[in-house]
Amino acid sequence: MLKLFRFLKPYTIPIIFTLILIFIQTMSDLYLPTLMAEIVNNGITKGDTDFIIKTGGFMLLITFGGMICAVIASFFASQASVGLGRILRNKTFSKVESFSLNEFDKMGTATLITRTTNDIIQVQMVTVMIIRMMVAAPMMCIGGIIMALSKDKQLSLVLLVALPILALFIGIAAKFGLPLFRSIQVKIDNMNLVLREYLTGIRVIRAFNRTEHENERFKKTNEDLTNNYIKVNRLMAFLMPTVMLIMNLTTIAILWFGGMRIENGMDVGSLIAFTQYAMQIMFSVLMVTMMFIMVPRAQAAAIRINEVLEINPDIVDPINPKSTNDIKGVVEFKDVSFSYHGAEQPAISNINFVAKSGEVTAIIGGTGSGKSTLVNLITRFYDVDNGSVLVDGVDVRNLTQKELRNKIGFVPQKSVLFSGTIKENIKFGNQDATDYEVIKALEIAQATDFIQEKEEGLEHMISEGGTNVSGGQKQRLSIARAIIRKPEILVLDDSFSALDFKTDAKLRKALKKEATNSTVFIISQRVSTVMDADRIIVLDNGKIEGIGIHKELLENCPVYKEIVSSQLSAEELL
Repeated sequence: MLKLFRFLKPYTIPIIFTLILIFIQTMSDLYLPTLMAEIVNNGITKGDTDFIIKTGGFMLLITFGGMICAVIASFFASQASVGLGRILRNKTFSKVESFSLNEFDKMGTATLITRTTNDIIQVQMVTVMIIRMMVAAPMMCIGGIIMALSKDKQLSLVLLVALPILALFIGIAAKFGLPLFRSIQVKIDNMNLVLREYLTGIRVIRAFNRTEHENERFKKTNEDLTNNYIKVNRLMAFLMPTVMLIMNLTTIAILWFGGMRIENGMDVGSLIAFTQYAMQIMFSVLMVTMMFIMVPRAQAAAIRINEVLEINPDIVDPINPKSTNDIKGVVEFKDVSFSYHGAEQPAISNINFVAKSGEVTAIIGGTGSGKSTLVNLITRFYDVDNGSVLVDGVDVRNLTQKELRNKIGFVPQKSVLFSGTIKENIKFGNQDATDYEVIKALEIAQATDFIQEKEEGLEHMISEGGTNVSGGQKQRLSIARAIIRKPEILVLDDSFSALDFKTDAKLRKALKKEATNSTVFIISQRVSTVMDADRIIVLDNGKIEGIGIHKELLENCPVYKEIVSSQLSAEELL
């Protein structure tokens, strides 16, 4: 957790000011029992009313000053802890943004959400306690011991017995509590995963009548987390009464042996002051005990946050990036091979081809043949294992990610829309686009018809995930978002699957007319979608089985002929 405290640097002055205030408050708390002893010994015993009023008024002034210091210290401590939470959330989010898809595949979305929210809240909560208690408790403990020794050294032997016993019980609680707190965060990850899958897959769950199964699944995960919390609470339920018992027995022992000391010359005021100092010492230990309830869980959370912050992304910008030449939109694969993390076989291997500006390159193949993997290498979502992918004559690894992706308009296999208006979703591709450009992009994507049916038109609100539009409408909006970028390279990853054949044909015709200066990649399993392309690449088991136009592949590529035969009739082949 100490690694995370380096982000408190902007709050150094407020923290120093807080520590000074805590020191003043602690010193005032330590001085009050001495004043009380003076009132008992010099005021009450001698009947000096003026001394009682004078000293009592001074005590009230010190108490009021200590209260003001405590309030201000709490304010600055809270400001620092909340600021740390804000910084950590920004740092974690920025780090996650820099991850390649490989890091996302390794860690998982559910745990990243938990680490960015729940884990940081745990660290934030314990930070304010550390600033307030972990500083005040040692000061009060050490100061209390010094003041107790100044009142009576022999009576201080009671504390010499009580404090080690307290420390022993706290140490035992910490030993058994830390693993439990660590497991809590993992179990919260599991609950988030189950809940996220349930919410995103609610339609499938209800369609297959699996609601009860998912309820049982969530119930099992919830009970697992609950049982872990019960174990923690049992441990704390044992610790807190034990601490209170030791504190009360210590008080009884002080009064018992204190009565004996009074017979040997110790005054009553000193005994009262000693009792107060003993309580302050024990209270400081109690504060440390409270910290042990919070710190182990925060420590476990801090480790998980550091794991995210210390990950070195696989895909980073080059130290000395290159710039592309005057050639625009040329994509070349040179003997490219790639394997996913943990996979036994490469997803694609020995890929070689060149796609030029103004051409439509279609990629077709069976499920799992490597079509999406191939275009993910163009956008550098992953880095190749062997060979190189060149854009405009430069290896994509030698370009900055920003420059590379500024050249690309990408429509993913699973269309994604964001909450907001239709216009906002389209302008996501180009924030500077005019309303005319938005409408033009929608016309090319064949999306104007259903938008005109909406009362709000372009201002129609899209719900989270685009759940209030159909699959075909979502695809057309995603295509319009890519077109409005006017990219050098346009990648359409199976983006026509939800469209009817008529809309599919009209969209491709409009796209070919408008994207004359772009290199277009169309991934599809429909033969009708790819047969008019300038170049068709046939993939099978991650390897290129043929490259050419439709007629050439029918004659020379058995894999392509098999795909065509499964979709088109003999008359259509002619």
